[in-house]
Amino acid sequence: MVWKPHVTVAAIIESDQRFLLVEEVTSNGLEFNQPAGHLEQGEDLINAVKREVLEETAWQFEPEHLVSVQLWRRNPESPSFLRVCFAGYCHSFDPQQKLDEGIIATHWLTHAEIVAKQDRLRSPLVLIGIDEFLSGKRHPLNLIESFLDLDT
Repeated sequence: MVWKPHVTVAAIIESDQRFLLVEEVTSNGLEFNQPAGHLEQGEDLINAVKREVLEETAWQFEPEHLVSVQLWRRNPESPSFLRVCFAGYCHSFDPQQKLDEGIIATHWLTHAEIVAKQDRLRSPLVLIGIDEFLSGKRHPLNLIESFLDLDT
């Protein structure tokens, strides 16, 4: 059997010292997460994070920085996730758009409010990513290169 981590993307979106999170139904009940999701076949990482933010929040997302690439596993029996965490801004909200299945609501929360909900975060990476962002971690997007369908 070949081991492969799940590749996911996540968006840290801050405005007026508040962060955009989604409240979603999970196997553990309602939890909070950044707009995030799996990389789909044939998709590059930038387009994946733009799509996920739109589907989960009805906001258009423009990534500006790479914050971190995180390898996470809850415990040895759990799947591993390779999570690419972006930071950027939103524009062009569509209040008529239906949100992805399982997304109950979106919330703009302060860091203190997120810390207070720590036991309801989808993973520890939610707060770790925000703390990395607040500490000033920013890397250029051109660190990410895509070579999809390159035939040489």
